Amino acid sequence: MELPPLPLDRTRPLAGQLADGLRAAAVGGALRVGDRLPSTRALAGVLGVSRTVTAAAYDQLLAEGWVQGRVGAGTFVRAVPPALSPARVAEPARPAAEPGGIDLRPGVPCTQAIDRSAWRRAWRAGAEPEPDLLPVYAGVPAFRTAVAEHLLRHRGLVPAEPGAVVATGGSTGALAEVARVLPRGRVAVEDPGYRRAVDALRAAGLETVPVPVDEHGLRVSDIPPDVVAVYCTPAHQFPLGARLPAERRIALVERARSEGFLVLEDDYDGELRYDVAPLPLLAALGPDVVVHLGTVSKILTPTLGAGWLVAPPAVRAALLTARERTGSRPGVAGQRVFAAFAEAGDLARHLRRLRRELGERRALVVGALPPVRGDQAGAHVVVPLARTDGLRAAAAARGVELDVWPGHGVVLGYAGPTRAELAAALPVVADLVRAAT
Repeated sequence: MELPPLPLDRTRPLAGQLADGLRAAAVGGALRVGDRLPSTRALAGVLGVSRTVTAAAYDQLLAEGWVQGRVGAGTFVRAVPPALSPARVAEPARPAAEPGGIDLRPGVPCTQAIDRSAWRRAWRAGAEPEPDLLPVYAGVPAFRTAVAEHLLRHRGLVPAEPGAVVATGGSTGALAEVARVLPRGRVAVEDPGYRRAVDALRAAGLETVPVPVDEHGLRVSDIPPDVVAVYCTPAHQFPLGARLPAERRIALVERARSEGFLVLEDDYDGELRYDVAPLPLLAALGPDVVVHLGTVSKILTPTLGAGWLVAPPAVRAALLTARERTGSRPGVAGQRVFAAFAEAGDLARHLRRLRRELGERRALVVGALPPVRGDQAGAHVVVPLARTDGLRAAAAARGVELDVWPGHGVVLGYAGPTRAELAAALPVVADLVRAAT
């Protein structure tokens, strides 16, 4: 078939531009469900680029679920992304373990990957500005600018307006703030899901309703009616590690619009993928109904106490009003450090180094243990086990801290320990898993 023109700017990454162009062609009707795309070799020849570029673009679309490959037949359009909203167009401390134990629980960042010289520079630069005279409720401007650039470069999100990014104390703290300005009612949550998120919602007086999770993430069709919000982790479901496919993303956004609820998207480690580029955000599909929550906790350290949200204007205004009334706001020190780290180019270099390091660690884990569950993403995997009685205590007795989820197995984190600690702990885990099966 003949594709529409796909102009490429040679000063920017070509594969991402090509993927964007193919999505736009589907939205505009030039590509329809069932259409066969040119081969990567043929398209590379037409565009005058290497086959690596076209293959990477196709891999990204395959991962997102918009296209599918058929052995011996080619690549075909599987679904059409929803039309882009005009509002999206932009102007041109490690947890304590038992003494001496190796901590393999999830949620701990890989601080060993941080370049210490760059880290010290960021702290020095963060201390340069004069002290603030008054509270900054929406966040330090330099931090908000750095986050907007980060979201554009690493998550493909263009905030609807310059002020759309609001600083927070982290994704869970942001969720607690949003929960306090939601209408009273029921919030659908993933089951199994992030326990602290459930606690934050309940602490705000909301009722949580569990919705089952399967190998593809949240079962959108099982969301009950009359909820005020849906909390989910679509890029990398916690704890089971699935990514929400395209069809369910579209269905979730469409239900939110038709039924009038908000989607609370926790993108806690969305920057960390080891097979293709990080997947698009729900906030990119439905900026009018999605509250995007992000954090530096998994890519740097939770001790910075910094995160962000991008939300519809009404939610943003309600949250800022609540902050002004109570005098509460996130601390600025972590914001300034993150902004300096990003402005110097050290954040981009760190993310490349971090993805490489964690990808290699994941390969060590997969090679040492029985088949695990979870996408090639984040910093944890699930070791499925039907029987987990006594497993945590048995691991602790052998110097390893594990997070055991009855009915699911072990949720094993591999970012916190050193490489040597990880190598020492994996045989212990493998022994325990064999004994439990």
